[in-house]
Amino acid sequence: MKRKSVIPAALVAALALAACGGGDDPLAESPDGGETGGAAGEVIVGSANFPGNVLLAEVYAAALEDAGVSVTKRLNIGSRETYVAGLEDGSIDLMPEYTGALDLYFNPETEASDPQEIYDDLVENLPDGLTVLEPAEAEDKDAIVVTAETAEELGLTTIADLAPHAPNLVLGGPPEFADRFTGVPGLSEVYGLEFASFRPLQAGSNLTVQALLNGQVDAANIFTADPSIAENNLVVLEDPENLFAAQNIVPVIRTDALNDTVEATLNEVSAALTTDALSELMSRVVTDGEDPAAVARDFVDRELGG
Repeated sequence: MKRKSVIPAALVAALALAACGGGDDPLAESPDGGETGGAAGEVIVGSANFPGNVLLAEVYAAALEDAGVSVTKRLNIGSRETYVAGLEDGSIDLMPEYTGALDLYFNPETEASDPQEIYDDLVENLPDGLTVLEPAEAEDKDAIVVTAETAEELGLTTIADLAPHAPNLVLGGPPEFADRFTGVPGLSEVYGLEFASFRPLQAGSNLTVQALLNGQVDAANIFTADPSIAENNLVVLEDPENLFAAQNIVPVIRTDALNDTVEATLNEVSAALTTDALSELMSRVVTDGEDPAAVARDFVDRELGG
């Protein structure tokens, strides 16, 4: 299946502004937070603006600090369209990423679907100056989610089942979902879905789940590791056409920030990071409201002997 990327310049600008929190650009501000050591190198760790990615960035930062790397954190930068520019211009060095989504970003025509194929294609299509390290078993992928009541009422088990009902339904998701191929355009092209409207919601936030439970949206884009899915008996619709490719967690880093210590440490994190472990950590952050840095520290201490 060929895929196309639709990323209007106006959207990129708007997302960049939104990520700045009203004018404070995380990519322009002075380095802050978590600086330590230095003998093993220096790394600026960034994150996207949703809880799961912030948590992963904190895990990377904690593990690198324990390895003696001088770490600066620049979190909640914004969407991929925003932070990739930061990686390319050196404003940040390291990001937690997702294999399928990043591959599609750099190779909009990719037809890779198998996890290893996706990883190999990503490696082949990375811009000069960027490197991806070993992927984790952990996966946190886009999904279309409905309530159990909606699934039963409309007879939904797959995304394709939405086709006759979509004109009467409201779809919710992060703002960029309206224009990315793995969003509204792809749902239309691949599954023939034409929703009554799209409601932009903050990625990875409880607002999306609440909008679904309250009936403000009828279907929503929610990441599969979100503990709210199980906690609220929500239904993840199957994706038989593989619109949402495998999304294994993977560190993407500027090659000039990479050394043996950094590489070995991040590969050790990936080896320890399973989907079950990520779901448990996400539950502590999203459901219990714990500090992502504290949750990350617990994970690193337990799994990596920090």
